[in-house]
Amino acid sequence: MDSSIASLEVLPPGFGWIAEVFVVIFIALLVNFILKGFFRRLEKRFEASKNRWDDTLLEAGRKPAGLMVWAVGMFWALDIVREHSESAIFDAIDPARRVAVIFLLTWFLVRLVHGMEQLIADPVRTDKPVDETTARAVGKLLRASAIITAALVCLQTLGFSISGVLAFGGIGGIAVGFAAKDLLANFFGAMVIYLDRPFKVGEWVRSPDKEIEGTVEEIGWRMTRIRTFDQRPLYVPNATFVSISVENPSRMRNRRIKETIGIRYDDADKMREIITDVVAMLRAHPDIEDKKRTLIVNFDSYGASSLDFFIYTFTKTTDWVKFHGIKQDVLLKVYDIIRGHGADIAFPTSTLHIASAPSRKSDEGPDETA
Repeated sequence: MDSSIASLEVLPPGFGWIAEVFVVIFIALLVNFILKGFFRRLEKRFEASKNRWDDTLLEAGRKPAGLMVWAVGMFWALDIVREHSESAIFDAIDPARRVAVIFLLTWFLVRLVHGMEQLIADPVRTDKPVDETTARAVGKLLRASAIITAALVCLQTLGFSISGVLAFGGIGGIAVGFAAKDLLANFFGAMVIYLDRPFKVGEWVRSPDKEIEGTVEEIGWRMTRIRTFDQRPLYVPNATFVSISVENPSRMRNRRIKETIGIRYDDADKMREIITDVVAMLRAHPDIEDKKRTLIVNFDSYGASSLDFFIYTFTKTTDWVKFHGIKQDVLLKVYDIIRGHGADIAFPTSTLHIASAPSRKSDEGPDETA
């Protein structure tokens, strides 16, 4: 290449390597253009196939492959410059080249793991989706492993002893453990959540011990983000879930209707018929679970101003909005049954008894006119 450029006599003698650098950059640009076209053709072909793994692999390798082309071109150009320079800074080209390759491979693996995490948890793209919380936990663990391994390999490439680094980490880990005990507690709290799975992303949770209630949005290694019902984000350290009780209403099987209704004392003779009709109505209701769950309608107590009977039953749905619609329908039908028997729902009343006044004759003594 030197002789050809020298024969052209475009540049002064000794500066032909500058043209070589520009040629290398042009080659890198051309290869990158061809590579983009190649990936576009692959994308169209993979979209036509039913296999979703090839799409994930293609998307993971697209950007690292393009950057790899530019890295190869850059280091090739630096090698040309090094041949015509005596600067000591160019001695770092070889280690930098190896570090760049390690970085690009790690970036590819991290992107691939992220794509696999989304794929296996997406019910649209896979027939048997994995629980989203489990997919995120495994994905974070694999990404952390890839990054840590890449860091150790880079240190070895740069001339550092890995055994020394690990030994220092073992000694320093004790000090770090004492200094960051809360951080470690949250980390192990996250592990407990991932292993026991008391809740997962997207579920509604609440705690009777703490003012925690909302929908789980993310389970991180240090804290869990919960979106409260007034749409505020609530960040809870993972160690908190180890020491408190957590309810998971999202996993309930049914929702319960538990109501006490009172009728007037004047309608006491109609109580049996009302209870019988309410039971028949509940058993015939399409949204009430009367076979697998308890259904009770009984006269309960003599109230201060009413005869009380209670309704204890469960709906088939667990949806909060649908539940209230069913409960409304049940209560309205109970009211219709009560009125259909000529009775009425009682309300608080008080009866005032006034004693009769004594006769005035007895108070005034015997009649003096007699």
